[in-house]
Parts: sequence; structure tokens; C-alpha cells
Amino acid sequence: MGEKKGSARGERTAAPARGRRRRPLSENSEIISLSKVCKAYSTGAPALKDVDLHINRGEFVFIVGDSGSGKSTLIKLLLRELTITSGSINVMGYDLAKIKHRKIPKFRRNIGIVFQDFRLFAFPVWKNITAGGERLEERIRKALRQADAEGLVQAMPQGLDTNLYKNLGDGVEISGGEAQKLALARALYKDAPVVILDEPTAALDPRAEAE
Repeated sequence: MGEKKGSARGERTAAPARGRRRRPLSENSEIISLSKVCKAYSTGAPALKDVDLHINRGEFVFIVGDSGSGKSTLIKLLLRELTITSGSINVMGYDLAKIKHRKIPKFRRNIGIVFQDFRLFAFPVWKNITAGGERLEERIRKALRQADAEGLVQAMPQGLDTNLYKNLGDGVEISGGEAQKLALARALYKDAPVVILDEPTAALDPRAEAE
């Protein structure tokens, strides 16, 4: 993802968030809405300035930009890892400027995410895919099939400082590309209304990337 400055869709306006209650989503409603969003860090340097972005259900949107243009900042705002400096941001009916801290985990459970550094755990694959949630075997296998990663059922990632992950018990290893597929399977398993992909094909070969 990358920063998109100015209005992403000039013919539409953001639906303002009202109060602290989650607004129900209709089939055609905006699922992500940013209006005049600014984010500045402690140094005062602006990471994002006056960003408008409005995305409906079912839309598939690429956001591109140079290194340092604010892509990672935008993702962290959408996940509520960071808070905006000014403006308004609404995701799935949640006003992320006002959401209470105790409600953030529930909010995030409705988002599928592939991080640039994968953020896998030293657990069996099925635990990585469910991320501590309910173990639904058919959904696990479906997610692995969709990510072309069915062969990773027994693998256990053990570290994130290299491109190779080892299972201390049975010697199974997975490459950086396989780790990326596993991260994608985890995002697909949720069947979430919002999926955010941060450089989701960077570690894949051209054939896997195209697929």
C-alpha cells in the first residue's frame, strides 16, 4: 500500500462518524473512509497530509508510492496501531479517532492483514492461520489452498530474523516465500470484510506472484 494524497474518489464524500457507536454497514456503504487525514510524528514532520480516501464494499484498491511516502503509516492508521493527528478515519463503522482501547482487539478481528515482515509465530501452521481463534479444519485447508500453501500443514516457523524458518521437532523448513504464503492464508482464513496487504508478493517468484 502507499499514500494517496487528495481525493481518492472526488465524486463521493465521506460519511461522517457520529458518536462512539458502530454504524451498521449496508451492502453498498463505504467500508473505509478517510477525510482530511493528517499524521505527524513527534519530530513534527508530516507523514500524511490532507488524505481523502473512500472505499466501498467489494472494491479492490492499490495504493502506491515511493519509499517514505506514507504507505506504512497509512496501514498502521487503518489497523489503529497509530492515531491520526487530525481529520477523521472510519473503518467498518468504527470511528478510529474515538474507539476505546478495550475495543481495538475486537475491531482487528474483522481485518485480514498480510504484514511486510509476515509476523508469524513459533507455533504450528494451523495456530498461525487461526491466530488464536477457533480451529476450523475445512477453512484452514481452504485458506492454504487459496494461498498455494497446502504443503505447510506441519511446518512450524521459529524466527523472523532470516528468510528460513525451522521446526525444532521434525526439521521442516519453510522459505521466505512460503512464509509469505502462510501469512496470506492467515488473512484469507478470517474471511474478513477488509483485507489489507502490505507488499504481499515481495518474497514470491514470478509464477506465484501472478497466481
